[in-house]
Amino acid sequence: MHLKSLHLINFKNHKGGDLSFSKQVNCLLGDNGSGKTNILDALHYLCFCKSYFNPIDSQNINHDQQFMLVKGEFDRLGKKEQVSCGVKKGSKKVFKRNDKQYKRLMDHIGRFPAVIIAPDDSELIQGGSEVRRKFLDIVISQYDKNYLEALMSYNKALVQRNNLFKYFAENRVWDVEMIEPWDNKMAPLAIQISKARRDFIEKFTPVFNSTYEEISNGVENVSLGYNSRVTGEEKDFLELLENARGDDRRLRRTTTGVHRDDLVFKIHGYPMKKFGSQGQQKTYLVALRLAQLSFLEKATGVKPILLLDDIFDKIDEKRVKALMNRVTNGSFGQVFITDTHLGRIPEMFKTTGTDVNVFEVVDGEVNTLAS
Repeated sequence: MHLKSLHLINFKNHKGGDLSFSKQVNCLLGDNGSGKTNILDALHYLCFCKSYFNPIDSQNINHDQQFMLVKGEFDRLGKKEQVSCGVKKGSKKVFKRNDKQYKRLMDHIGRFPAVIIAPDDSELIQGGSEVRRKFLDIVISQYDKNYLEALMSYNKALVQRNNLFKYFAENRVWDVEMIEPWDNKMAPLAIQISKARRDFIEKFTPVFNSTYEEISNGVENVSLGYNSRVTGEEKDFLELLENARGDDRRLRRTTTGVHRDDLVFKIHGYPMKKFGSQGQQKTYLVALRLAQLSFLEKATGVKPILLLDDIFDKIDEKRVKALMNRVTNGSFGQVFITDTHLGRIPEMFKTTGTDVNVFEVVDGEVNTLAS
């Protein structure tokens, strides 16, 4: 699978433009703030129905305009597919595939798999557990539609249950019979979500380990774990909720469940957050994303698009070369790379025979330098 072309109107700082891409490597070069990362974000829109950086659609419209359009043409398994996303201020976004509007955006997720590696990936290590759960959810949702439906249903029930605890506190009342229907609603969903996550971790971990070893030349021992109190059957989850009601009532929210799960990242047996250097953390994150790419290809039968945003920050030259070797040896499908250094990436691919398109981005204007 690859993106053949992109058409933008009023998307962030890109007022208009048409781009044609290489099947292999596409380099977007320019200063910070020029708009090169916005091109990657437009691709993310086409694959995930939303921005990677800003979930509020109207804020992705060019400041001086009232609407935006992102449109792309894919080659997916030898078949041409057109995808478009239109947003008008004050209106709901319109998302189409082959000129037919989706009734449910979730039906689009996973059809055009993609993986992005961006500077804010550091939050996967430094941030709270919700960031790591989001990583799990994004990967699994791209190949398991039942998981996505269960997750959305669970989150809706969770909101209603939390609202009950707030209502009880504000009105100084308590009624267990009002809580139990939501407990019963959440229980089978929680078990389904937990099982899917555990199955994923079991299959994903070997892929991650081999990827990290390749990038780091095997000089470090890292691990990936999954931490959850949700195990067993529905009755076990219902017991968890019942035992936590005292805390839930006091804190006015549900304190146990799959919405509290976490991933555990370690290096040499110690937390990566505290004991990993910046370079080791960056390598861990890149390996995590590249393993995600390999895993999704096997799970979906389609090579995901790889979006690399400013990956050279905090990675030493040896590890960058190991990563670029994977780009050139056919391990990946289509790749998009941003960089502030005009000559660095093109020089890397000069003698490899890789099909490379190079673009320079200046204040939202994109010019083709080479192909």
